[in-house]
Amino acid sequence: MDRKKISRALVSVYDKVGLVELGKNLEKHGIEILSTGSTAKTLREAGVKVIPVEEYTGFPEMLGGRVKTLHPRIHGGILADQSDPEHLSQLAAQDIAPFDLVIINLYPFTQTIASGAKFEECIEQIDIGGPSMLRGAAKNHKSVAVISDPSQYGLLNEALNSGGFTLQERQKLAMATYRKTAEYDIAISEWLGSELDQSDWRAKVWKKIADLRYGENPHQSATVYLDSSTSVGITSAKQHHGKEMSFNNYTDADAALRAAYDHSEPCVAIIKHANPCGIAIASDIATAHAAAHACDSVSAFGGVVAANRSVSKNMALALSEIFTEVVVAPGYEDGAIEILSKKPSIRILEISDYKIAKEELRPISGGILIQETDLINVDGDSSANWQQVSGGKVSAEVLRDLEFAWRSVRAVKSNAILLAKNGASVGVGMGQVNRVDSAKLAIDRAGNRAQGCVAASDAFFPFADGLQILLAAGVSAVVAPGGSVRDAEVIEAAKSAGVPMFFTGVRHFSHA
Repeated sequence: MDRKKISRALVSVYDKVGLVELGKNLEKHGIEILSTGSTAKTLREAGVKVIPVEEYTGFPEMLGGRVKTLHPRIHGGILADQSDPEHLSQLAAQDIAPFDLVIINLYPFTQTIASGAKFEECIEQIDIGGPSMLRGAAKNHKSVAVISDPSQYGLLNEALNSGGFTLQERQKLAMATYRKTAEYDIAISEWLGSELDQSDWRAKVWKKIADLRYGENPHQSATVYLDSSTSVGITSAKQHHGKEMSFNNYTDADAALRAAYDHSEPCVAIIKHANPCGIAIASDIATAHAAAHACDSVSAFGGVVAANRSVSKNMALALSEIFTEVVVAPGYEDGAIEILSKKPSIRILEISDYKIAKEELRPISGGILIQETDLINVDGDSSANWQQVSGGKVSAEVLRDLEFAWRSVRAVKSNAILLAKNGASVGVGMGQVNRVDSAKLAIDRAGNRAQGCVAASDAFFPFADGLQILLAAGVSAVVAPGGSVRDAEVIEAAKSAGVPMFFTGVRHFSHA
């Protein structure tokens, strides 16, 4: 395989990690180094021989560093096709020597905006010369190898020891460079758009994590990608044990995390096919798990379990007795992973910094829908802002159950009815095409536990019939958004039964 020898390099990096070792290695291989500003200073202080760019171009760095490499002697050396005699002739006529290697990393723009820096400071961290040199070297990869990230220094060292890069290796480096500059430009464009309140253009970069065995069904191929703009989602979870995650494992684990983190108290959510078969809160995570599992132990078989607190040994012991596909939590107490690991197939995930995303993206044919995430934090989600439309005063315990049911029903696919008692779901009706069937399903799953429980409906009752099913089963209090043209009919049914009903004024549909 033909390798192109490296004789001359241009080095200009913001991130100085590994720079001195890199410079010494280039010098060891007899490579001439041109460099700029602080990069040249760092190399010189380490005893590495460097030619300053301003000395080579005969033009001083100016405008506070904005102009230093934007010069024909630099870009001519980067862009010259070294296999073209005419290009080489033109270089010689201008006393320009070609580069074989360009090593650049960019100003830390994304880190700057993440720090909350002022607008002017962010503007100064937009690199101009760096992307120009990177793109030029990537275009001319036939002649030039381009290193755009310190993580590639190992590849460079291997190439130096082997006599240079092959054409295929230079092509891959060029591809990585264009991805790097594209991501950089997207970050700038998105930031400036948000500053100017312009939402007519959106872009995002996803990076492949793995190919999955298959998608929702065995005949579908599938891949998982990481959103490069964040590191707080299920794709960033650390897997301690178990088989590789599947497509359905990812979707259910994501739904389970969201359901658990809708609550501030210790909470466990058990998800099956994107729907909860149990949610519960308690003073400790093991008690919450036991209560969540008791809601529907049949459906919990083969489910995905999420906790919003570290998994205790007691929870691990109970969970180890139940066939579970995935458990995900912010941590595990000493001994908990060892207990769970006795099950060879269970996937044990740790996600230390989970945050609910601010936006939801939903692909549709020919485009994508983007909406604000349905967060449980608006005024109508607090019982202090609810309107009681029927019944007498409720106890503090009933009100707590109503608030729990209301926070939990968000996780259920609409039409959704959730029954709860003592901080735990006891029956869930989900995904039906009418609210009557959802009410029937929730009551059927609760059985005799429906007597005296509370109920939450994710949207208004369009007629009194759905509510009447709940009342007939002995539900003691109900919370719903209200807002139907037949609210008066619904309220009258609750009044006739003497059951307290609260309207929140907020809806929590979930369709996908």
